[in-house]
Amino acid sequence: MKKNTEKTNAIRCLEQKKINFQIHDYTDFGVVSGKEVAEVLNEDPEIVFKTLVTRGKSEKNYVFLVPVNSELDLKKAATAVNEKYIEMIRSADLLPLTGYVHGGCSPIGMKKFFRTIIDSSAQNNAKILFNGGKIGIQIETTLEEIGKVIPFELYDIVTK
Repeated sequence: MKKNTEKTNAIRCLEQKKINFQIHDYTDFGVVSGKEVAEVLNEDPEIVFKTLVTRGKSEKNYVFLVPVNSELDLKKAATAVNEKYIEMIRSADLLPLTGYVHGGCSPIGMKKFFRTIIDSSAQNNAKILFNGGKIGIQIETTLEEIGKVIPFELYDIVTK
């Protein structure tokens, strides 16, 4: 971690639980898209995941993690959480709901825990990377380590 890397809620949660993880700080690159993040970090886009926050017909919120080179299939995602439909929440609603901004949302350290589904492709990887709670920060760890911090389910949720 860079000396000036700010500790986010996600990083504090991981440290508190004594999780094995690595921080990748790419704030100097000004990168925005997930595919660009994978490129800058020289990682396979299949192991770099984006965090998407949704709301179902029931008004419950859900978190989905999908590889940056894939798109969330809203029908599959709704099926995974037993909803008639789900939709992405508005960017303006993200900060008050999660404590994170658009482009800096981590599944760990949100204001409140929401049911979390990770695309099943993650189980094929020795590690995954996801946002560390701030634009320019990625966390690298394993599914096993993530499971020590938050409960999650694996489900096929991407568009083929």
